[in-house]
Amino acid sequence: MDDVFKALADPVRRQLLDSLHQRNGQTLGELCEGHDMSRQAVTKHLGILEDANLVATRKDGREKLHFLNPLPIFEIADRWIEKFEHGRLRALDDLKKNLEGKPDGK
Repeated sequence: MDDVFKALADPVRRQLLDSLHQRNGQTLGELCEGHDMSRQAVTKHLGILEDANLVATRKDGREKLHFLNPLPIFEIADRWIEKFEHGRLRALDDLKKNLEGKPDGK
């Protein structure tokens, strides 16, 4: 999970994942579009995403296609976000505001 957090910490890598979310199965050239960096730099970012299992690749002839793997993100949501249920957090926030003397949480 540390590799996933590391991969998601960089805005360029998040943009690459967003691009794959919009259209899965892109080549390196397609993923480089819109980024002001070399193909080598994008390749390095994709390697980090692959190491974190956020991106999977498949050879198609001479091209290498990149695909989003959402499972590690789901696992983060399940492990770190879902356990902090919205309803419970809202109740705690309301209680805190009431204890501070702010009726109705305002």
